Amino acid sequence: MYEIELNNVPVKIWAKGVDPHAMKEIMNLSTLPFVFHHLAFMPDVHGGKGMPIGGVLATHGVVIPNAVGVDIGCGMCAVKTSLRVEDIPSEVLRKQILRGIRKHIPLGFDHHKTAQDEAFMPQGFDIDKLTVVKRQYVSATKQVGTLGGGNHFMELQKDTEGQLWIMIHSGSRNLGAQVGAYYNEKAKVQNKRWFSTVNPDIDMAFLPMQSDEAHAYWDEMNYCVEFALCNRRLMMQRICEVIGDVYPDAQFEPMINIAHNYACWENHFDENVIVHRKGATRARLGETGIIPGSQGTKSYIVEGLGNPDSFQSCSHGAGRLMSRTEAVRSLSLEDEVAKLEAQGIVHAIRGQKDLEEAAGAYKNIDEVMANQTDLVKIVTEFAPVAVIKGT
Repeated sequence: MYEIELNNVPVKIWAKGVDPHAMKEIMNLSTLPFVFHHLAFMPDVHGGKGMPIGGVLATHGVVIPNAVGVDIGCGMCAVKTSLRVEDIPSEVLRKQILRGIRKHIPLGFDHHKTAQDEAFMPQGFDIDKLTVVKRQYVSATKQVGTLGGGNHFMELQKDTEGQLWIMIHSGSRNLGAQVGAYYNEKAKVQNKRWFSTVNPDIDMAFLPMQSDEAHAYWDEMNYCVEFALCNRRLMMQRICEVIGDVYPDAQFEPMINIAHNYACWENHFDENVIVHRKGATRARLGETGIIPGSQGTKSYIVEGLGNPDSFQSCSHGAGRLMSRTEAVRSLSLEDEVAKLEAQGIVHAIRGQKDLEEAAGAYKNIDEVMANQTDLVKIVTEFAPVAVIKGT
C-alpha cells in the first residue's frame, strides 16, 4: 500500500499502478466535502462510472447511489461438494452437468418464461413502500435464478485437494439497475435544488441521510442486496440439483456468500459512517470472503485481516486491465483459447467478442493477491475446471 494526498484528502492505494480513467475518478472523489478520514482503493482498482471499481468510500451522513452502482448487491457465492474432479468423466461433465446447468439457468439477457415461486424472493419487505421494486416486482420474479451478462459467471472449480467446488458471480439483474439509475437521478435533481457544491460533471450526486429520498434509496438498495443473494442462492440450488441428478450420493456444504456492491453503516476510527463498497469485499478480522480470478486463472477463499486502512476491505476479483472494446480489438482469439485448452478447462470463448472476458483482459490475479497480504490471508485456492459466462 502506498499513500498520496489529493485536495487535502489522504488516498491509500494497494495497486502498483492505476489507470488514467480511475485516477481521474479518484481525483474527483477527493473533492467531495463529506469524505471521511481517507479514500481506499483495492489492488483490482480500475476505471468505473463516477467511482472506480475496487473503491471504498466512507462518508459523513450522506449516501451516494453512484458510489454503489447499478448492480446493487452483486457478489460471489461458493459451495464445496463431496465429489472429486478426477472421478467425473469429461463426457459427463460436458453433456450432463454443464448442459443441465444451461438448461435450468438462463444466461445473459434471458430470463425465465414464467414467474418463479415467491418463496425464492426476498422476504420481510413491504413492497408497497418500495417505489421501483414494486414497479419491477413481476419482472424480478422471472429474473431470480438467472445469471445475467458481462463479467458474471458460473464456474466449477477444483481445490488443491482435488475436490469439486461450485462458484457463482452474479447480482441483482435489471432490478438493481433500475433502482440505482432512479435514485441517482433523484440525487442529481436534489443537488441542483440545494445548490450543492459537488460538481455535477463527476456524477457523484448524494442524498443526505435525514432526507426522505435517502431513506427510500436505503430501503430499496437493501432489497436489491437481498434479491441478489436470492438470485445466487436459487442458481446454486439448481446447479446442485443438476449435479445431484448425475451423482445421487453427492453432498454439498453450506453456501458461502459475499456482496461487493453496497453501502452500509459501520464504525471506523471511532465514528459511525456510511461505507460505500463498489467492487470491494468486506474483510473484517476472521471474515470469510471470495476473490475470483479471471476466466482460466486461480480463485480464492480468503479470511479477512480487518485492516483499518482499507476500511476492513479487500479486492473483489482480479480487476480489468483493459476495456471490453480494447480486449476485443487487441487480444488474440487463438492465444486466449490455447491458454485455456492447455489447462483442460471447458471454457466460454467461441468468437472474437468473447475476448471481452478473456484472461488477458484482466490483471494478473497472483499480483493482485500479493498486493493485499495485509488485507486477507488465503484459506483455499482453486483452479478452474469449467466456465459458463453470461455473455
